[in-house]
Amino acid sequence: MNVLNFAHAFFSDSAHWHGYDGIPTRFAEHIGFSLEALLISAVIGLPVGLLTGHYGRGGNALALIATAGRALPTFGLLVLMFIWLGFGLVPVMIPLVVLAVPPILVTTYEAITSVDPSPVDAARGMGMSEARVLFQVEVPVALPLILSGLRTAAIQIVSTATIAAYVGRGGLGRYIIDGLAQKNYEKVVGGASLVAGLALVTLVVFWAASRLTVSPGVRRSS
Repeated sequence: MNVLNFAHAFFSDSAHWHGYDGIPTRFAEHIGFSLEALLISAVIGLPVGLLTGHYGRGGNALALIATAGRALPTFGLLVLMFIWLGFGLVPVMIPLVVLAVPPILVTTYEAITSVDPSPVDAARGMGMSEARVLFQVEVPVALPLILSGLRTAAIQIVSTATIAAYVGRGGLGRYIIDGLAQKNYEKVVGGASLVAGLALVTLVVFWAASRLTVSPGVRRSS
């Protein structure tokens, strides 16, 4: 059987659409892991990236942190956290957050520092506070690049959240891990197809978010 036959056999089996191991349940679990990890990563990465970019300091430190974060093996960190913390969601969240923070942090910093200084200086000359300069002048212009960092992080999380299955959690990775253990390649292909599909959906969601939140003038100039 080829990959398409495996995928057809998986999705056409009604048993895969019901119960605790059904596609809707695993899909919801995977989205839950991904959203939680992305939210935590954004809470960490966005404020630091915005402030360091606004004041133009800390770029070298951010690059070092990003390099270190990308160099850490996600699966190795998962195993280490599992040994240290035991079962639970925390050992899964830590590797995902470590993976997702660097692109958010660095891209946000670069987005703010790349804003044309002329309107920023004009805003300060008008007496605007630093917070208003940041959120009313710099962020609207930098928003497309900030969203691109969030999009990159989200796709990395969605693709990597399959590791949750290695420590007894659910999600779409359950099909891949269980399928490999059972030599059931229909499950493996089906799970991989669902993860790839969710990554594509993530791209569409961020494209729609960009269309809704970024002003047309900024889109044309970016």
